[in-house]
Amino acid sequence: MFEWMAWTLPVAVFFSAIVLMLAGMTVWELRSPTVLRKGWLPMATTRGDRLFIGLLAAAYVNLAFVAISERMVGWFGLEAEPSIWISFVVSMLVLGLILRKG
Repeated sequence: MFEWMAWTLPVAVFFSAIVLMLAGMTVWELRSPTVLRKGWLPMATTRGDRLFIGLLAAAYVNLAFVAISERMVGWFGLEAEPSIWISFVVSMLVLGLILRKG
């Protein structure tokens, strides 16, 4: 069923992190209901809103990295494409920033 998808370790870790975040946020919401908050995002958001926006941003960071990783070899004179772990770490930092300050 999933033969079409490249299930590498970084991809599996990324999706596992998303599942764990969703489960954790569900428990957190049940224990402590959220309130609207205005951060640096242009609207008042709840924790769930910020998680959704952060997950979208994380996905776009990963897609952008995959799109330019081949070109990075030429730009920076690398021997091989950079590791996808770089985009995973950057996307999780972006997600954390949006959850915390958004």
